[in-house]
Amino acid sequence: MTKTNSGNFFEDFKLGQVISHATPRTVSSGDVALYTALYGSRFAVNSSGEFARTIGMSAEALGHLAPVDDLLAFHVVFGKTVPDISLNALANLGYAAGRFGAPVYPGDTLTTTSTVIGLKENSNKQTGVVYVRSVGVNQQREMVVEYVRWVMVKKRDVNAVIVVDQVPDLPAAVAAADLIIPGRLDLSAYDDILAGSPHRWDDYAVGERIDHVDGMTIEEAEHMLATRLWQNTAKVHFNQYTEGQGRFGRRLIYGGHIISLARALSFNGLGNAFKLVAINGGRHANPTFAGDTIHAWSEVLEKIEIPGRTDVGALRLRLVATKNLPCAGFPFKAEDGKGFDPAVVLDFDVTALMPRRG
Repeated sequence: MTKTNSGNFFEDFKLGQVISHATPRTVSSGDVALYTALYGSRFAVNSSGEFARTIGMSAEALGHLAPVDDLLAFHVVFGKTVPDISLNALANLGYAAGRFGAPVYPGDTLTTTSTVIGLKENSNKQTGVVYVRSVGVNQQREMVVEYVRWVMVKKRDVNAVIVVDQVPDLPAAVAAADLIIPGRLDLSAYDDILAGSPHRWDDYAVGERIDHVDGMTIEEAEHMLATRLWQNTAKVHFNQYTEGQGRFGRRLIYGGHIISLARALSFNGLGNAFKLVAINGGRHANPTFAGDTIHAWSEVLEKIEIPGRTDVGALRLRLVATKNLPCAGFPFKAEDGKGFDPAVVLDFDVTALMPRRG
């Protein structure tokens, strides 16, 4: 009898199944340093404990530590799910209904649980799509991030009969009333100069597109370090022996790596979008490999007022990342109007908090 884990195949999943993922992870200041080294994120609230303190976002009991980047928490929570959900996946297809809850600080321990909420066999009978809702909590059992994702997973036996066919009804976006605003948040003393941008919520318009200008080339060592850092065990990201014989002939970059690169690049143009509060949707449109250079642009989809608040508002943003193509022309759709331009690698719909002029 083998004692190793070969991962779940499509027919192993059951509707309503709850999976408690192994290996709780304590976030450390080392994780924060590595995150900065990998992605170059410059948002002031995550860079400075003193800045975080002035807006009510620091951890008082810990000497006013700054919260970690929201996507760092996402990566830790996501990584826990891979051995059970996507070890045998061919593709991570999308995200929806994601919310960020309690801020995460160095010293917090995160654990993840997933519930299977949908199953649909593909017409080729060789794969199926698994929909899961994953929830990450800290040591106080407070939700830090939750999201739905769906993945295409191989079947162990192509002749296995699958009787369940249910696709969940997912919202186009997280409702404004469901956004979680940090309880002590107070932007009355928000400093635009220290934050690095003079542009506040009031300065953006629906339909506006922002070219984030800068590009960042992915090195082989960087994405390998990131995959191991988040304890992501998916073969497609780290095993050149197997993936060298696959359809691409090389390792794929972890999609979350692209998300964090695009978010870091978005600082140039959205430097005051200091906190993510929702992942409304997202797709990894095309594969990315080491040597590709990532660029990013954003479109303002919606301006959201926070009830009872004049110091903070929210922007719903489409964050698009491209490879080896600067975003001056805002590439998105393919020439035939169907699908994505081959250069588009990420279409990510998020909601971010931003200070208002009051």
